[in-house]
Amino acid sequence: MAVTRIGRISLTTADADRLGWFYRQAFGFEAMETEHRGGTDFAELTGLEGAQACALPLRLGEEAIELVAFTRPGAPYPADIGTDDPRFQHIAIVVADMEAAYSRLCACEGWTAITRPDPQRLPASSGGVTAFKFRDPEGHPLELLAFPPDNVPPRWREAPHRDGPCLGIDHSAIVVSGTAPSVAFYRQVLGFSVGGGSLNRGREQELLDAVPGAVVEVTALDLESDHPPHLELLCYRSRVPSQGAPAALHSNDIAATRLTLEVDDLRALEHRLAAARVRFISTGTVALRDNRPALLIRDPDGHALLVLGRYLSNAEGPKGATTP
Repeated sequence: MAVTRIGRISLTTADADRLGWFYRQAFGFEAMETEHRGGTDFAELTGLEGAQACALPLRLGEEAIELVAFTRPGAPYPADIGTDDPRFQHIAIVVADMEAAYSRLCACEGWTAITRPDPQRLPASSGGVTAFKFRDPEGHPLELLAFPPDNVPPRWREAPHRDGPCLGIDHSAIVVSGTAPSVAFYRQVLGFSVGGGSLNRGREQELLDAVPGAVVEVTALDLESDHPPHLELLCYRSRVPSQGAPAALHSNDIAATRLTLEVDDLRALEHRLAAARVRFISTGTVALRDNRPALLIRDPDGHALLVLGRYLSNAEGPKGATTP
C-alpha cells in the first residue's frame, strides 16, 4: 500500500499553452497531447463544484510535469510567498552546464529572479551544488541545479545526451513547519525513507533564497524505486511565521501545486490515511474517466498530494463512479 513512485508534478496555470511555450523555450520540455478533464469525478477529486480543466503534459528527459488550466481560474500566485513560506514549493531541474542553462533562461522573457545576483555555489557542507532560484511568468518557483563534477549522482551522470543543458527533474521541495512530523507522515503513512540531509546556512544560502540569515534544514525523502524525482523537505529555522498556509489554497489557485504519488493498492492506503486522520480534499477515492482510482489529500502542512492507484478492470469498478 506504500507509494511506489512520484509521477508528474502538477502545476495550476492561467494559460497552459502560453506557459508551456515558456517551458519549452527556457528548458527544452517537450509537449504531449492536451488532456481534457471534467465531470462529477473531477469535481469530487479537486473539491471544486463543476470543475473543468485542460491539462498540458510536458516531458523533460524521463520526468514529466503537467500544466492544468481550469475553466474557472482561481487566485493568481500571491506576491508575498517567499522561499521560506509554508506555501512555497519548487521544482529543481538538473543541468549539465549551469552557464549554458542560465544563458538560455536569460534569453527568455517573463521570468523573475529569486537568487541574486547570479547562480550560487553552495559550500561542501550544503552539498557543493551550484543553484539558481527564480519564478516562471506566472510566479511558480523553479530551481536550476548543477552538481559538482566529482559528485554527480549516477542517475544524472548516465542521463541520455540532450540537445540542451537541462537533463530532467531532480526533486520537488516543500517548506515545512517541522522536520520530525513531516518525516513521520511521509515515512510511516506513505512509505518514504530518509535519503540524507543537511543544515544549510551562510551567505550563499541567503543569496540563493533571498532570505537574510537563512538557516534551513534540508531532508531528502526517497522511495524504493530510486528514480527521480524525489521529495525534499525544507524547514527554515530562521522563518518568521507567515499569514498564509497551503491548506488555504483551492485547486484552481495558481499557487496550488500537486505532487502525484503512485500506489498499487489505493483502497488499503485510504484506510491508513483515514486512521491517521489525514485531511482529504477529494470526497474519498474517486474513479476517474480513464478508470484509474485517485484521491487528493494534504500533508501535515497542507501541501496537496494527488494519489493514483493502478487502473481498474471493469469488474472492479465502473468508470466515472466513486469507489466504495
